[in-house]
Amino acid sequence: MNVVERRSVFSLAGIYSLRMLGLFLILPVFALYAEHLDGVTPTLIGLALGAYGLTMALLQIPFGILSDRIGRKPVITAGLIIFAIGSVVAASSHDIWGVIIGRALQGAGAIAAAMMALLADLTREEVRTRATAMIGMSIGVSFTVSMILGPWLDAAIGVNGIFWLTAILAVGAIIVLHTAIPTPAHSTIHRDAETIPGQLGAALRNIELLRLDFGILILHAIMTAMFIALPFVLRDQLHMPVAHHSWVYLPTLLAAMAVMVPMIIVAEKRKKLKQVFVVAIGLVAASAALLALSHSGWTSVISGLLIFFIAYNVLEASLPSLVSRIAPIDGKGTAMGVYSTSQFLGAFVGGAGGGALLDHFGVTGIFIACAVGALLWLGLAIGMAPPRMRSAMIMAVDPSRMGDPKTLEAQLLQLAGVAEARIAADEHVAYLRVEKEHFDPEAAKALLQ
Repeated sequence: MNVVERRSVFSLAGIYSLRMLGLFLILPVFALYAEHLDGVTPTLIGLALGAYGLTMALLQIPFGILSDRIGRKPVITAGLIIFAIGSVVAASSHDIWGVIIGRALQGAGAIAAAMMALLADLTREEVRTRATAMIGMSIGVSFTVSMILGPWLDAAIGVNGIFWLTAILAVGAIIVLHTAIPTPAHSTIHRDAETIPGQLGAALRNIELLRLDFGILILHAIMTAMFIALPFVLRDQLHMPVAHHSWVYLPTLLAAMAVMVPMIIVAEKRKKLKQVFVVAIGLVAASAALLALSHSGWTSVISGLLIFFIAYNVLEASLPSLVSRIAPIDGKGTAMGVYSTSQFLGAFVGGAGGGALLDHFGVTGIFIACAVGALLWLGLAIGMAPPRMRSAMIMAVDPSRMGDPKTLEAQLLQLAGVAEARIAADEHVAYLRVEKEHFDPEAAKALLQ
């Protein structure tokens, strides 16, 4: 990456991180805090925790499309302002419905698609995949940091203080957006990073992609529901003060990350992606079943948490990889848009469903439902066709070399290692799926540039 690209990617990753911290910091502590709000019921606790997912699922694709028309920065700025307003509403509320409204407003600041479009505007085709991976890493780090910092911040400033902090973080993100990130000279539609309305039908008819969309919905539903139950387990079953909950999450998350890395290496380098994927889903089911059977002792709770975090980290890393390998070569952005919508919807389902289960069946009911959901997902995943371990590439096309796109596609397919080729004449790019060990980039450049 050049200097401008590095600055843009790191700054965008910072905005993503600040925003995700605002959503995740309350996850490990909110259920206990909400007990003291006026009008609270267990069902409403879950609804408050997951409310952001519904509004984000509904609005992130429309906001991305709007950014094509009025510009990326205006849409992102408006989204961050809405997010900040939602944080203030939640911080100022003393009843559960005020917090629900605040959380829904937080989600309504749905800037993910617009952010990815801005990232695509500011990076060259050959470095965009790396830039996107860095954004994904920043989100993963935000989740880990939130699990550790949430209980400590709760002890220091309370959950309403965390909401005020997230409002401040949103304002900081707006400052970063307008001071550290360049305004692109021009914005275009990028099929690798944006949802194309005309491609939505095909994405929703693709059975293999729908398996993955269902999977991420189930994963985030389980994760959100788990964090309705776990704070009560740590406080009421293990008699651990809330301020000390971080000392449970910290070692289990670090240990899980240490195990996750070799599993991902095996999946990618040894071409065992489906096998590792299926094992990880099985581990989610096993962790929930273990917690359902026994959540009153340290051994079972720590073991269940460790297994869950290992599986969750592996699946969070492998699911986007599977989507990018299975999606049409020029339809990755649309496939990822539907995938992200499913992810946010899963957070809502897990929150609302987890709260209802807590109301009627207690924490055991939540863990049983999580195990059943994971087993349903496992049944679907086992029938998934193993993905072809090919790499997606985007290469710029010199307009003077464009000619007939179909002819250029045919010439690219004659090159060693090229399995798929699509020319996007309006973007002046070639989308390729290649076998890297056989592909010669210089031969492709000779055709395209």
